[in-house]
Amino acid sequence: MTGPHVRLEPLTEDHAEGLHEAGEDPAVWTWLGMVQPTTVDETRAMVVKALADPNRLPWVQIDPATGEVAGTTSYYDVDPVHRAVHIGHTWIGARWQRTGLNTNAKLLLMGRAFDVLGAHRVGWHTDVLNTRSRAAIERLGATYEGTLRAHRVRPDGTLRDTAAYSVTAPEWPAVREGLTSGN
Repeated sequence: MTGPHVRLEPLTEDHAEGLHEAGEDPAVWTWLGMVQPTTVDETRAMVVKALADPNRLPWVQIDPATGEVAGTTSYYDVDPVHRAVHIGHTWIGARWQRTGLNTNAKLLLMGRAFDVLGAHRVGWHTDVLNTRSRAAIERLGATYEGTLRAHRVRPDGTLRDTAAYSVTAPEWPAVREGLTSGN
C-alpha cells in the first residue's frame, strides 16, 4: 500500500537493520510495551516475535522519498466474525514524527480495513498517559470510547490504563474526507 508520505510493506526479517536505525532514539520507546532493542540481533528478535504472533499482521513503514525504513505498525485483534480490527504496535523514528507519514499510514490501513476487508469497526488502544498518541488518534477522527483500567502491564511492571478509540463504518466516509481534503 502506497500513499504520498508512506509505503506499507509486510514486515520481514530483512527490515530489522532499518528498524534498528529508525528506533535509535530512546524517546521512541517511552510508551511502547517493549524495551528498546540495543543491537540489530535484538531488533531482529523483535521482528521474529511480531511475525510469530497469530493475533497480529505487522507492516513496515517506508519513507517513499528516501526508501528508508521509518517504523512499524500492525493490524491486531482481527475479528473476522464481528468484522473488527485494531491498529497499533505503532512506532516511527524521531525523524518522521509530526510528519504526514503516520497519518498517511493510518489512512491506508483504515481504507483497506473498511473498503477492502469490509470492517464494521477499526479501533486503537494507547496508554492513557500518552498524550501525544492520544492527540494523533483524535486527529485521525477517531472517537474516544473510554478507559480500560489496569489493561496492560508496562515493561517496568506497572499497570497501564488504556484509552480506547474507534472509527465505525458509517463514520468512515467523513473520516476519510477529513484526512484527504488537505492533500
